[in-house]
Amino acid sequence: MLPITNLDSLNAQTLVEATPLDPAWENWSLPIGNGYMGASLFGRTVTERVQLTENSMAAKSLYGGVGLTNFAELYLDFNHKTPQEYRRSLRLNDAVSTVKYEQDGVVYEREYIASFPDKVLVIRLMASKKGKLSFTVRPEIPYKKPFGPASKNNGRMGRVSAQNDLITLSGKLEQLNILFEGQFKVIPTGGTLKAFTDAEGDNGKIVVTGADAALILVAVGTNYKLDSSIFEEHTNTKKLADTTSPHPKVTAIMEKASAKPYTDLLAAHKKDYTMLFARATVDFGANESKLTTDALLKNYKAGVIDHYLEELYFQYGRYLLICSSRPGTLPPNLQGIWSQYDVTPWTGGYWHNINIQMNYWPVFTTNLSELFQSFADYNLAYRRAATKGATDYIRQNNPNRLMAGEGENGWTIGTGASAYNISKPGVHSGPGTGTMTTKLFWDYYAFTGDEKILKKITYPTLLGMSKFLAKVVVDTAGLLLTYPSYSPEQRWQRVKEHYKTMGSAFDQQMIYENHQDVLKAAKQLGDNDPFLAVIQSQLPKLDPVQVGWSGQIKEYREENYYGEIGDPQHRHTSQLVGLFPGTLINSTTPAWLDAAKISLNGRGDKATGWGMAFKLNLWARIKDGERAYALYWSLLQKGTLNNLWDTHPPFQIDGNFGGTAGVAEMLLQSHEGFIDLLPALPHAWKTGAYSGLVARGNFEVSAKWADGQAQKFIIKSNVGGICQLRYPDIQQSTVKKATGNNVTVTSKKRDFIAFDTKMGDVFTITTIPVYRAVSNPLNLSIKEQDDEKVVIRWNKSPDAVAYNIYAHVGDSPHYDLIQANSTETKAEYKITGMKGAKHGRLRVTAVDKTGRESSGLIVQVVY
Repeated sequence: MLPITNLDSLNAQTLVEATPLDPAWENWSLPIGNGYMGASLFGRTVTERVQLTENSMAAKSLYGGVGLTNFAELYLDFNHKTPQEYRRSLRLNDAVSTVKYEQDGVVYEREYIASFPDKVLVIRLMASKKGKLSFTVRPEIPYKKPFGPASKNNGRMGRVSAQNDLITLSGKLEQLNILFEGQFKVIPTGGTLKAFTDAEGDNGKIVVTGADAALILVAVGTNYKLDSSIFEEHTNTKKLADTTSPHPKVTAIMEKASAKPYTDLLAAHKKDYTMLFARATVDFGANESKLTTDALLKNYKAGVIDHYLEELYFQYGRYLLICSSRPGTLPPNLQGIWSQYDVTPWTGGYWHNINIQMNYWPVFTTNLSELFQSFADYNLAYRRAATKGATDYIRQNNPNRLMAGEGENGWTIGTGASAYNISKPGVHSGPGTGTMTTKLFWDYYAFTGDEKILKKITYPTLLGMSKFLAKVVVDTAGLLLTYPSYSPEQRWQRVKEHYKTMGSAFDQQMIYENHQDVLKAAKQLGDNDPFLAVIQSQLPKLDPVQVGWSGQIKEYREENYYGEIGDPQHRHTSQLVGLFPGTLINSTTPAWLDAAKISLNGRGDKATGWGMAFKLNLWARIKDGERAYALYWSLLQKGTLNNLWDTHPPFQIDGNFGGTAGVAEMLLQSHEGFIDLLPALPHAWKTGAYSGLVARGNFEVSAKWADGQAQKFIIKSNVGGICQLRYPDIQQSTVKKATGNNVTVTSKKRDFIAFDTKMGDVFTITTIPVYRAVSNPLNLSIKEQDDEKVVIRWNKSPDAVAYNIYAHVGDSPHYDLIQANSTETKAEYKITGMKGAKHGRLRVTAVDKTGRESSGLIVQVVY
């Protein structure tokens, strides 16, 4: 099934006035992009608006720094006021947007593509009758303002001139001395073309009359060049040392593209795009909807659930990432590569305490690893500035740990960043912020299995971060705790300042993650850097997870009950970063997993769009398909605009990417050292399939299931190595190679198999036994409690032949089995076993006749 998104004519035609700040932009425009530029398409028939964004265009922001700004507006005047049979679409399967309608007996069609191979936006205009195509092309520079104090030193000047078949839009931004240029070439078939420029040499436009068809090509550029000097220079007007006009660069792009016929431009675009997009598919049992997307979403929000929209949203996230993250371009920011604003909300920045990283959460799992290159290049460009920032931070906060020698203090980054600057950790988010980035670099290797990436990119990046992190922890009663420490964006209830603490869960967990990944990388490479001994000694003293009296993962060490400090429903769920994107909270730490559930329930499902996407990933990691699906459902119902953009509000693209990543995480996980097949499949997706998702170790996985039961898995090994799989009773399945020969597998425990692979091997797994999950006992509660004992009771599970009772004490990641195979529906636990702890937890699982356990119910005990 190939998703198609359509929006209807009524809303497309609502506003026809030419204005750079248009309420319809966020809700109704359709985005296309090629990494070099983004275009928002409105599909209007009187005056079409094509809003253009280029990610190096920046103006003075509301926060004193710089932020993304609108590049240009392109208006196409058709003056078709009474269109009939109107339809527009954005085909995700080939990234072609179309408009089609009839006016006065003539069918008019448009096709839009943003070509990465040719670096241009292409608009093809067609009419069903010869000589009936007439239109005007008139680009504009938005938000023009004079330089100087009157415009708060945020001026923008330039001109638009037309000559022959080319319009040139060029100018300068005051704040950063950005030189920008856009070229618009009009190539009609038949008819007449005339260029107009006013007496002042501005307001250039081209008028085409009586043509059969036409092409409009758009190329853009600035004098920005991604380089470390930009981030090291702190005077805005000196950041762009290269004052060379972008004119030669833009001209070369235009000349090369305009020499090609449209068929070649289209073919190159489709080949390039589909090579990426077609790698992965999902099918949740839906038929392609005949409704327009806005109608489909409206129905969904009213409770009419169509799984086609769920498939569409997943693929839309992949589409947006292909549009906005390409090798040689800047990475997508908070708005991806689309902004109509003079000053984009939240600066359109690279916010590093989750948002920019969330943009890349689906890049590896959904088979788009090449797209990470732009983020890797950006990181490398700011690394020298980040190294200086680390030294400055340690000198200020822990000077006794400061080391001499280049790079010995590592590197760091704070939350706020852009294409022109970075920050260091401050009073907003703690030093663990940088490891939200380095986790991506570990995954860059883990998913690709590329030893060159590990050696040249991943290991140096992680090692440098650990050199910094090792110096921000303070020895406190035998533990190493971060100080100062912050949980991102949390504030103390009675004051406005962000809450300052020691050893927040966010910082401790992310430091633990980075140290652990460094050691894994070093072992893989056989490196024996002396600093590794420091990391090894610090790990057991980091104490990354604490459990509170509510049974929750504590956000702060001084917290007892959930929500005592900060906003209990905060949009950030930062105390669970060790669950996702980290890995230290997993199925081998069941007590921590249960505590994570309590924290998630305390946070609630209500959040901003990206916040819901984060919780979707967290519930998927817990392997609770129903709660994960509820968050996906909520994201679509409450956090999605009519054009399927995510809303904070306003529009933020991270929720789109986080939602796509969450769906992939429901279908496939691999963070625990094995490939977990269909780990969080909800009942709603009773029958379905997927193909081309990727697991760590660079195994490409496809699956098919019916009635909630796996029918077939296909595993392709892209680099070779041991393949370890988990699925209920998979040890009883049949594994064959592509040749049809059976494969010898090993199975050290139930639900697991392993087998050796070579690069290019393909394996098919079939005859998988039907599996039925064991029902939990019901109504677990405390019936008695005194100073010596706790008595718990529960109602029977329909599947159970016995029950196992477990106890948890303090901060332990594990449960202790205190009673096995009990046939009673009550149990007594001696409080003396709590060993002085003030809280604990009792857990009861049902055991069926095959020995399989249910997920279990828990009850919290506080003394």
